Order: sequence, then structure tokens, then C-alpha cells
Amino acid sequence: MGRNNKIKSNIMNMTEGNPLGLLLRFALPMFLGNLFQQLYNLADTIIVGRLVGANALAAVGVTGSITFLFFALCNGIGSGGGIITSQYFGRGDDTSVKKCISNTGIIMVVFPLIVGTVAYLLADPILRLLSTPEDIFADSLTYLKVMCIGLLFVSLYNYASAMLRSLGDSKTPLIFLVISCVLNVALDLLFVIVFKAGVLGAAVATVISQFLSGIMCLFFAIKTNEYFKMKKEDFELDKNIVGQVLKLGIPMSLQFSLIAISCMALQSVVNSFGQIAVAAFTATSRIEQLIHQPYTTLGSSLSTFVGQNYGANKKDRIVNGYHQSLMIMFLFSMAMLPFMWFFGDDITAWFVSDQDVIIMGATALKITSIFYVFLGMIYVVRGVLNGLSDAFFSLLNGIIEVIGRFTVPFALCAVSFIGVWGIWWSVGVVWFLSGFTAWLRYRFFVKKHEIV
Repeated sequence: MGRNNKIKSNIMNMTEGNPLGLLLRFALPMFLGNLFQQLYNLADTIIVGRLVGANALAAVGVTGSITFLFFALCNGIGSGGGIITSQYFGRGDDTSVKKCISNTGIIMVVFPLIVGTVAYLLADPILRLLSTPEDIFADSLTYLKVMCIGLLFVSLYNYASAMLRSLGDSKTPLIFLVISCVLNVALDLLFVIVFKAGVLGAAVATVISQFLSGIMCLFFAIKTNEYFKMKKEDFELDKNIVGQVLKLGIPMSLQFSLIAISCMALQSVVNSFGQIAVAAFTATSRIEQLIHQPYTTLGSSLSTFVGQNYGANKKDRIVNGYHQSLMIMFLFSMAMLPFMWFFGDDITAWFVSDQDVIIMGATALKITSIFYVFLGMIYVVRGVLNGLSDAFFSLLNGIIEVIGRFTVPFALCAVSFIGVWGIWWSVGVVWFLSGFTAWLRYRFFVKKHEIV
């Protein structure tokens, strides 16, 4: 079907032009957006850690892998829907683009409601299963339950942004993330300093700001982007499209969920070393979330780029985009090494003032930074294979992470001369295993499907 010339708002056709230039132009707003999204967590961590205390910081940190699990179950569907949308867009099938946006939206209302309800009911036993220390248990439970209630609101923004990015629009999601980030910091300070609400206030501030960014982004898209201006027939369930979205989205959800479960296994090991280790791991995890952002951005950009070009049957552009993304990833990984080795203590001090935590966190950053290139490989290959609708890889990658995190941390931490440092060595080893497996899968997939 030919493209309607009226449909032009902020979209980017990535099937023509220099791949590197397109990727960088598309990735920059996404990168800034991802940084602002991380500021939600950073605001919670810095404000709670500095103004409430190390125990409160540890309480927020304990819930990180759990909330990631619940968000992953929903966001994988949105990501899958975005990739299928990008393929229809590359193909020039505007009718199917609209149907994919609406059908994914229906799924994204149902999933968060179900997952959020189940997660709320299981919050207490999950925290106990992870051996959460008693002195932070109450605050951890409070934070987790609020995030479960807000799951639908958090998923709303992720859905809207996934659909817009599939059309090459990475600017609109950025605008509303900036607004939301400012709101989040302001509400954090209001609830924690003025209302003395502690961990509860930080959680409520995050949910409110996410909801506002999601609803504003969606309404703006409806007003300005022709693909979001639906007629009654666009909302009819299309079994073929729903099937495609679920076929890719469910494995992606399982992948993210398995990774989250593996992180929970690691968190249980961290918890066994006490409050200082928990606080140090929380601080280094927040720092690593920032390090993840360029890789995440690159992978997501590749998914859209590959999806559009796969739909347009331009396989040579897919390979070029992959090789150029590898170059960007390697340069960034090498650039981060000196920062972590020479300024790790200063960076850790952003999050906590306890000197023991700072010393442990600085050493931990030196360990994990050695493995950044393998972390980047995971995201680059994942971006390509997701764009090609390789559902099997998503599941395979999640299984590798689970096996690694359920075995490596326990084995390394049991070695007497490694001890607590086994936590961070295991993080790097799992990145290596996942990155190498991803590369092997890429080589097999592209040869089998004659992409090279």
C-alpha cells in the first residue's frame, strides 16, 4: 500500500540515507530521553540516600530487580509491538501501522492491570524470599507496593514512546520525559523534605511523574501525528497483528523477566553480606544504569532501523548499520574505563556519604568496567535480532542470564579470597557469557536467512 503524504509529523524514514547518520540522529534524542528516565531512579536514590539515610537507600535498592521484573512483563509487549509497527512502516503499509498501534494499545492496558494486581499480592512473600534484612523490610515493602499500583501508569509512557519511535520519532518522547523528570525531582523534594514521607514519598513522586509524562505524550501524539488519529475500524482486533505482536512481544517479555529474576538471585546474594554491601550494590547499580543508557539507546535505535529496512527488504543496510553500531559501542566502552578507575570514589559519593560504602563502590566499579564491551555487544546484537523478529534469541538471552546469575555469584562469593567482590565479578562474567552467546546467535541467524 502506498504511503499517505499527509502522514509526516516527526517521523523518520530510515530506509534511505547514510545508516550511521540516521542512527546518530535518531539515537541522540533517545539517549537524552533515557538519561532523563534514569534521573527518576537517581532522584529517588540521591534524595533518599542523602536526606533519609543509608537504610532507606538500601530499601529502595532491594526492590530494583523486583520492579524491573514486573515492568518487563508489560514493556516487552510494547517493544514487540513497536518493532512490528516499524516493519509495516518500512513496507509502506499505513493501514496496518494504525492497526498495530491500536491493537498493541489494547494489549498494553490488559497486561499491566493483571501483572500489577498479582505483583501487589505477592510483594511481601517475594521480599522474604530474597532474605530482605528486617531493618529495611517495611520500607522496601512500601516502595514495592506503590510501584505495583503505578504499573499501568508507567507502562503508558513506554507504550506511547515505543509506538512513536517505531515511526522514527524519537523527539516527542524526549520532550515529555524532560517535563516529567523536572516534576519527579520537585515532587521527590516536596514529599521527602516538606512532608517527611521518606521512601513512600519517593515512590509516589515517581509514579505521578511517569503517569503525567505518559498521558501528555499520548495526547500530543493523537493531536499531531496522523497515525494516531484512529477511526472506529482501526480499533477492531486484528488476529494476524495481535499474533505477530504477541509472538515477538511475549519472548521479549520473558527475556526481560528472566533477566530480572536473575538479578533477584544476585540481590539475594548481596543481601547476605549486610547493609553496607546492599548500599554499595545499590549505588553501583544506579551508576551502571547510566552506563547502560548509550548501549540501550544504540540497541533500540537499531531495532527501529533494522525493522524498517527489513520491511523494505534492504538487507545490505541492516549489515552496514550493525557494523557501524559495533564501532560506536567499542569506542564508548573504552572511553568509560578511565572514568571508573580514577574517579569511582567521587562518582559513588554522589549517592551516599557513608565512607565504607564509597570505598566498596569505587572498587566494584573498577571490576565491572573491564567488561563493558561485552555488555555493549549484548545490546547491539539484541537490537539487530529484535528488528528481524528473532523471537528465539530473546528467550535464549534470558536463559543464559538466569543460568549465569544463579550459578556464578554463588560460586565466586564462596571462594574465600574473593568473598563479597564475587558480587561484581559475577556481573562482568555474566555480561561476557551473554555477549558471546549473542554474537554466535547473530552469525547463525544472518547466514540462515541470507542477510549477508
